[in-house]
Amino acid sequence: MAKDNPKDQKKEHTPKEHASKEQQKAKSKEQHQKVQVTEAHKGAVIPMPKGYKVRMSDMYLNTVRPALMKDFNLTSPMAAPKITKIVINIGVSEAKENIQALDLAKEDLTVIAGQAPQIRRAKKSISNFKLREGMPIAVRVTLRGTRMYEFFDRFVSVSVPRIRDFQGVDPRFFDGRGNLNMGLKEHHIFPEVNMEKSPKARGMNITFVTTAGDDKKGKALLEYMGMPFKKPEVKQAPKA
Repeated sequence: MAKDNPKDQKKEHTPKEHASKEQQKAKSKEQHQKVQVTEAHKGAVIPMPKGYKVRMSDMYLNTVRPALMKDFNLTSPMAAPKITKIVINIGVSEAKENIQALDLAKEDLTVIAGQAPQIRRAKKSISNFKLREGMPIAVRVTLRGTRMYEFFDRFVSVSVPRIRDFQGVDPRFFDGRGNLNMGLKEHHIFPEVNMEKSPKARGMNITFVTTAGDDKKGKALLEYMGMPFKKPEVKQAPKA
């Protein structure tokens, strides 16, 4: 009788080999989970859960948009102004001498926005400021969609009331096309920032980009969304 070719024979795994492979898979799975947990603790951005809805988005669709259509006599919902994006920028001038300051600002902005920021570099060299082209000097993040509405909700409801001597947002901050530019002196108004890790107050600029086209519609949109604007002073008539 012809002997069977050993190549044609299939290798039969012993129960010990099966057990060892299952143990290796379990170990690799545990290590992967540990890595994910440590990354989350270090400040990694966690994706939004499926079906998550922000109350500010529902508020715009159900309340703000119909009110804007009524105020400005708009026939189509698509013609109603809306917020398209929010841009947050933090300048770090000391990054020229200490690059760790830039890393710290990047961590703070990640926690504030819930999204990893982009490092901005100098576009040209300026000798008086000891600045060379290509130097990292700022961090910027652009928010859209769900994260945009979620940040707007936190900013208006929690952060704005923490501004020192706040008397309302000046309507003169609009750029003429319905976009609002705000400058903040301290990023500590956001409760997400850890004061122990970031004791130095950093200024930041926030731009609310809208489709309004003019300041009147832009102000009406943000006012309906909850932005507290400064009320004009009413001059009292002199007493006779």
